[in-house]
Amino acid sequence: MKGVWHGHVKMGEASTLFIFTVEEWAGDYRLAVHSVPGIYSFEAGGLKAEGSNGNELKATGHLAMFGADMMVQLIFGETLLTGTVTLPFGGPFPLEGKKGQPTFRNASLLAKAAEVQGGAVVERTDLEIREQVELLLGRMSVEEKIGQMSQVGASNFSFGGDVESEPVEVLIAKGKIGSILGAFDMNQVLELQKIAVEQSPLRIPLLFNADVIHGYQTIFPVPLAWSCSWDMEAIRKACAIAAKEAAASGITYNHAPMVDVTRDARWGRVVEGAGEDPYLGAAIAKAQVEGFQGGSLLDQDTLIACLKHFIAYGAAEAGRDYNTVDISERTLRDVFLPPFRAGIEAGAGSVMNAFNLYDGIPIAGNARILRDLLREELGFEGMLISDYAAIDELVIHGAAEDGKEAAAQALHATMDIEMVTRLYEEHLPALLAEGKVTEEQLNAAVRRILTYKFKIGIMDAPYRYVRPEEAYEHYLSPEHLEASRDVARKSIVLLKNNGVLPLANGSKLAVIGPFAASRDLLGPWQFSNYASETATLLQGLAAKGFAPEQLLYAEGCGVHEPLTGGIERAVEQARKADIVLLALGESSDMSGEAASRMDVTLPEAQLELAKVIAQTGKPVVLLLTNGRPLVLEWFDNHMAAIVESWFLGSQAGHALADVLMGDYNPSGKLTMSFPYKTGQVPVYYNHYRTGRPLTESNSGQKFISKYIDGPNEPLYPFGYGLSYTTFAYSELALSRSGLRAGDMLEVAVTVTNTGSRAGEEIVQLYVQDVHGSVVRPVKELKGFQKLTLGVGESRKAVFTISEEHLKFTTAAMTHEVEAGQFKVYVGGSSRETLEAGFEWLAQPQV
Repeated sequence: MKGVWHGHVKMGEASTLFIFTVEEWAGDYRLAVHSVPGIYSFEAGGLKAEGSNGNELKATGHLAMFGADMMVQLIFGETLLTGTVTLPFGGPFPLEGKKGQPTFRNASLLAKAAEVQGGAVVERTDLEIREQVELLLGRMSVEEKIGQMSQVGASNFSFGGDVESEPVEVLIAKGKIGSILGAFDMNQVLELQKIAVEQSPLRIPLLFNADVIHGYQTIFPVPLAWSCSWDMEAIRKACAIAAKEAAASGITYNHAPMVDVTRDARWGRVVEGAGEDPYLGAAIAKAQVEGFQGGSLLDQDTLIACLKHFIAYGAAEAGRDYNTVDISERTLRDVFLPPFRAGIEAGAGSVMNAFNLYDGIPIAGNARILRDLLREELGFEGMLISDYAAIDELVIHGAAEDGKEAAAQALHATMDIEMVTRLYEEHLPALLAEGKVTEEQLNAAVRRILTYKFKIGIMDAPYRYVRPEEAYEHYLSPEHLEASRDVARKSIVLLKNNGVLPLANGSKLAVIGPFAASRDLLGPWQFSNYASETATLLQGLAAKGFAPEQLLYAEGCGVHEPLTGGIERAVEQARKADIVLLALGESSDMSGEAASRMDVTLPEAQLELAKVIAQTGKPVVLLLTNGRPLVLEWFDNHMAAIVESWFLGSQAGHALADVLMGDYNPSGKLTMSFPYKTGQVPVYYNHYRTGRPLTESNSGQKFISKYIDGPNEPLYPFGYGLSYTTFAYSELALSRSGLRAGDMLEVAVTVTNTGSRAGEEIVQLYVQDVHGSVVRPVKELKGFQKLTLGVGESRKAVFTISEEHLKFTTAAMTHEVEAGQFKVYVGGSSRETLEAGFEWLAQPQV
């Protein structure tokens, strides 16, 4: 039974491909189930062979997206596979398959795509595009304009409430659709585009939208992970590769990057962002837009980037997804706006609204936010798309009386594209007739949409993004896998190490835990057909030369549940080993959208396993797979080392083994603070000073801003991360003591590698505005550099501070610098720094 098998499950006229990976250790079987696309996927361990011939496996797994279980019953022959699959909505459905990986290359698709390729793409100036758009706009009826503003899903699957609609093919032929969401099948892209080009009234091609967050088929680390690399070029390259694979597969418009600043670890979508800091978030937003969009959208290897979610989605109360946001305008501008501003300045073609309220008004219908701030103040001229059913939710919020009023509010807020719901189609004609909206508002929206259809070349060559031959060559190519592995290594953060790492080649390792052999290492919001080929931790170690007898495996427990005899087997393996690698964490469905958690600790079954393993007395290295900061105080006290690996993507096991063996010296630094307790959340480094701050000298006093049952500070702060070497900071020097507008201040520091290995250090520059018309944060990141240093080597890191670095939103709501004292901090984290000071001088009176 061991090995990879695949088969098709017939559900009426439809058929879904499943891939099954079977592994066996000492009579216990582990089964990984992956559907294509990966909607129906789970893993199960501790299975026993059943049936009269011992060739049957039965397993049940929970599908978080459906809130229900699925079950598989598999019967294995020499080369053939039969059985049944029961899904949340029906079954059992029959399964027929065979041994081996499936072949995704489709000869019929290749032939069909070759037939329609052609059409010279015209490189037009902005003026020439505007002229073409106006000519087309002049030929369009009101209904056709609304059609361009309407998007439907490629299937009947819903990520929210049910959406009633005519079949997508009918809507396209009538010219009632301008874009399609979630068409991951190139055959479908080709068929739907063919209907639009050959049957719709004006033959206008469709945009094909998808969420390509951290890879298309080759999966990279989740964005929270790659943010810990602080490597803008690596992130840009990852996004460029994702765009290259997706664009050859029919996708033209990407619902990424997510650039929300995230301070609350309870919120599941922290996994999609760049952490708690607006400065770093802005740099990463820029890198991602440049990666997805390249030098020109006319390049067929690029995607339209969409900044989301505008704005303050990451400030949801209690970290609960879709919940209320109630923050000041100053916080909005100084914390949540900078990444969006950077993305817009980088040329992002689209922005998506946030689901939340701002100042009592849902963003989807909030003209002050979308029209006044985004369009007029920031100068955004691209496409504004609603998030999934967000216009319809204006009614549910209570901000609109009905769908008609919701449609009007969204259009007045300059919303161009309605995602999946049909309120524009249903109500805009009547609103026009009543004079409650104008046709020029429609024209403005359609101009923006058509402009981008010209920019990406589909008005000349509508099938240029369906290139299956290229796509198959790109998927998991050696070059793309190596790039994924490179980013993954850089994303790993070493949180603790008492000297047990790096590992010695001759060690006997007990590899224990639900993630020791798991392929659930890709993370949420990815739709790879190749999940079954994800490199596991055990595979990564084996590739480093560890013989089977050196790798003593035990699952120990499931992610949430204990396994019969699991702990006993794990203890047995641990006692035979020199070192224990304890692989714990969160499953992919515990992070991402609609995956908020009240308690950011590991599940109880895993905590129980960890406590028992720690009692063996063996050195234990905790290896974490997760999508958010977790409470790790107990582990910090009981583990010999802690490695934060997040969800690392297709090459996860190899990248992790590179770091564990010392072939790569870890250099990642945290971009979100890790709390001691969930009750501290949200906890972040760039907080305001209170009137009664906690200090070392007053910690014993009563009436101080502190907890009575724990520290104020996080366990691991922003910017923190260890290496296999050590670094010393010295000789902090400022080029001047005071500066005015137009001046530049140089900040220099010497960094020395004081350890026994070459290593890379991320040097961080922070600034504090000591006093102002409003209270300022205790520290704010304003620069960072990477230095690679040999043993004993010293180098200077030099930063430049200008007026732009010091501006903030004043009491008068202006964006400027105020005269006064500033502090500069430089170091290897937000906590461990050297300090100096300077003064911003008032301009001399004329």
